[in-house]
Amino acid sequence: MSGIPAGVVTLQDYEAHAAQALDDGAWAYFSGGAGDEITLKDNRRAWDTLRLQARVLRPLAQGHTRSTLLGHTLAHPILLAPVAYQRMAHPDGELATAYAAAAQSAGLVLSTQASVSMEQVARAIVSDPGRGPLWFQLYLQPDRGVTQQLVRRAEAAGYEALVLTVDAPTSGARDRERRTGFKLPVGVRAVNLDGLPAQPPHQLEDGDSALFQGLLAQAPTWSDIEWLQGITRLPILLKGITHPDDAREALRCGVSAVMVSNHGGRTLDTLPATAHLLPAVADAVGSSLPLIVDGGIRRGTDVLKALALGARAVMIGRPYVHALATAGALGVAHVIRLLRDEFEIAMALTGCATLDQIGPHVLHLPAPR
Repeated sequence: MSGIPAGVVTLQDYEAHAAQALDDGAWAYFSGGAGDEITLKDNRRAWDTLRLQARVLRPLAQGHTRSTLLGHTLAHPILLAPVAYQRMAHPDGELATAYAAAAQSAGLVLSTQASVSMEQVARAIVSDPGRGPLWFQLYLQPDRGVTQQLVRRAEAAGYEALVLTVDAPTSGARDRERRTGFKLPVGVRAVNLDGLPAQPPHQLEDGDSALFQGLLAQAPTWSDIEWLQGITRLPILLKGITHPDDAREALRCGVSAVMVSNHGGRTLDTLPATAHLLPAVADAVGSSLPLIVDGGIRRGTDVLKALALGARAVMIGRPYVHALATAGALGVAHVIRLLRDEFEIAMALTGCATLDQIGPHVLHLPAPR
């Protein structure tokens, strides 16, 4: 589809159109979660259950949504999360997403498993003065030399930070994908990994677990964070922190920010919703470490609630992929704009002219009985 369909006025509206535009395999990959999808559903439900407290007659005339994060001025606190293989959703894939993000001044996090090269994406938008932050999401590879090559390429291309995903040493049990027999379509692949040496097969002995003695034998640990810091000049953010103790360890390691994320419900099912996890992580690190949260963000009111609970910014994933599948770059830009407009409305109606005025007081907490 070349344009935005009539009647599309919310992020949820795009989901229905994407379900028709995508084949069964792509729909299962982008929209499904792990196991019974309890976490996937709870992520959305948790934001809905939080209530806001309106304020009136507050001075709002000079309001704005600007802030700073890792030295970069954000026009608004909305970023696009890393999502792999976007050419399954649209022929232009991550390139369309990048153009839309830049047009709407939204931060963009490009996946290691992008279906358009990191260099092509960066060339398209890195010189745009109105764009948001440009970050590269990294999975540590079993071969440190391969990881180092990816880091060097990201630095050379102009990426401004590395987002290290730490919550997926193995994939979740994704029933939807298994039921559809999901396979990547011909011509769609993780192009950033082209030409890199393949990992040799694991040699297992009788009784060994293909997971623990195989795939996880070289899974990253906290010591790898120190190694990564030693090979790059870029800030490092950890994506996938849900436990306060892990947040404290991240702070001790000197990373630049933490992303409170349960991988969109795609790894460990029955994890709590990120709206429920965020306050404890915020308490653990205080103001010492910026927090970004994702998972179930669908409304501007959700963005406001996330900032009230301690986040500095939010990321969205599935909604912009749904828009990409529906209307390409125009759809992605529309989703960002819708979310920003709703967020500004929510700010105004809770009496907040700027982001620093948002706090727990905007949440309506029932009085104890």
